[in-house]
Amino acid sequence: MPTAAASSLARARACIRIEIDALAATADALGDEFVATVQAVEATVAAGRKVIFSGVGKSAHIAQKLTGTFNSTGVSACFLDATQALHGDLGLCDEGDLAVLLSNSGQSQEILRLVPLLKRFGLPIVALTSHAESDLARAADYRLICQVPREACPLKIAPTASTTAALALGDALAMVVLENRGFTREDFARLHPAGNLGTVLLLKVRDIMRTGDRLPILSASRTVQDAILGMTQAKAGCTAVIDEATGKLAGILTDGDFRRNILSGPSFLAQPVANYMTRSPKTVSADALATEALRMFDAYKIDDLIAVDADGRPVGLVDVQDLPKMKLL
Repeated sequence: MPTAAASSLARARACIRIEIDALAATADALGDEFVATVQAVEATVAAGRKVIFSGVGKSAHIAQKLTGTFNSTGVSACFLDATQALHGDLGLCDEGDLAVLLSNSGQSQEILRLVPLLKRFGLPIVALTSHAESDLARAADYRLICQVPREACPLKIAPTASTTAALALGDALAMVVLENRGFTREDFARLHPAGNLGTVLLLKVRDIMRTGDRLPILSASRTVQDAILGMTQAKAGCTAVIDEATGKLAGILTDGDFRRNILSGPSFLAQPVANYMTRSPKTVSADALATEALRMFDAYKIDDLIAVDADGRPVGLVDVQDLPKMKLL
């Protein structure tokens, strides 16, 4: 490798390692202040209020990203431009809101000017900074302190490790609040209806299951040969077996069941399918989210899942081979 290229790679790796060190130090230093901030956010959400983020310079970009993250996880949040706040934008602040002010130094004048104004509006303040003894940290009600031994910038000027640590600390706050609130994939899907993510998360089993000619069904009294013919015609790896009297699912016969029993005797194909089917198979509601089917495939290590209606009758088949086409795998 040419010397210049090797030097570039070495500097890049050194930069990343410096940022990793800041993340590790920040994680190790978390304590009671972080827990108190989590509780403050949860109290704000419970009261139906919002979280307001503000910062200047590179911290403003981090604040805007965190605003998006909190909104996307069900916590109402907004970004307050520190300059525009002094010219009318304080109108978005209401008593009971929580302000998270970002400043690496904790001495940014635009942010410090906001502190008494926000307190006058009745907003508790969280300082997200790298300097625990800064004016911002001392004035705040809660403190999230980033531990940044040094910036990755060789000139020690450009915010690098400090912005990475601030972003990670804000993300950690969002994720802990998310988990504590019991926020689910379904909740996430409702807030992301557009694009591939929303499409995938909002799919229901009925949207992806095989039906009609692609869903082989036969009664428990039919023969194994009938079952194999039905599976072959439907190009399926299993057949749903029903109780002839009720139409409810009684079992499932898979191609694996067929292979395991084919040498059981010369009359195997003429035997009733009930002799070899799996009784009480795993099923899923047709109205369940498709991600529930994916969870069941992972949990039970199966390849086929019968979808049933409210009365327990088979209405569809979910084949694990179909999931990649739906971008569920």
